[in-house]
Amino acid sequence: MNFLTIGHRGVMGVEPENTLRSFIRAQHAGMDVIELDLHLSKDGALVVLHDADVDRTTDGTGPVTDKTLAELRELDAGHGERVPLFEEVLDAVSAPLQAEIKDSAAARALAQVMHRRDLVGRVEVASFHDAALAEIAALVPGVRTALIASTWGDDVVDRARAVGASSLALNIRRLTLEVVERAHAEGLKVIGWVVNTQDELRLARALELDGIATDLPEIRRTGRFTA
Repeated sequence: MNFLTIGHRGVMGVEPENTLRSFIRAQHAGMDVIELDLHLSKDGALVVLHDADVDRTTDGTGPVTDKTLAELRELDAGHGERVPLFEEVLDAVSAPLQAEIKDSAAARALAQVMHRRDLVGRVEVASFHDAALAEIAALVPGVRTALIASTWGDDVVDRARAVGASSLALNIRRLTLEVVERAHAEGLKVIGWVVNTQDELRLARALELDGIATDLPEIRRTGRFTA
C-alpha cells in the first residue's frame, strides 16, 4: 500500500498557507496530495482560507462571510499573495486535492464545482463535521470523503462509516494502534496529522498509517525511507 504524503495547506511551514505560492511549492516538492480549506465569501464565492475570519492569515480583519470576493482580493495573504478561489487552485496545480469544508453551505458550493469540472477522481472532501460529509456524499455520487478529528470517542470509526467516509484524518498525538487497527478492519484508511519531525514520522510508520499530512517539504523527501 502506498504511503501518502499530504501537503497541509500547501507547505505552510515554509510558505504562506492556503496560497497559490504554497500549493505550487507543494507540488514541486512532490506531495502526493495537497490539502486546502474552503469558505464562502459574502457573495457566495468559494475561497481558500482556513479560519472563519481573515485576521490571522491576512492583513485584514473580520469574518470571511462579511466580505465580498472583491474585498477579500484586496488583502495580503503573505508575500503579496491574494486569497485564491478554489477554481484558481485547480488551474494552478495538477496534483490531487483534499478540500476541507466547514459546513453544509460550503458542501453545496463545492458540489457545483465538482460536477462542472468532473472532479470526483481528483478531489477528496474532508470535514470535522459529519453533516457536511453526508451532504457532499448526497450531492456528488462517488465522492471520496475523510472524517477529521482532533479528539474522538470510541465511535469514531462508526461515525466515518455512517457518512460513507473512506478515510479518517486523525491527530497523530492522540492516535493509538487500536484505533488504526479498528479502522483498517472496516476498510478505512487512516491519515495522521500534523507530522513535522522525524520522531513523528517514525510514529506514523509504527502505527501503520496509510499516510500523513505535513507542513514541510523535507518530510516528503524522507517519508518513504523512514522505518
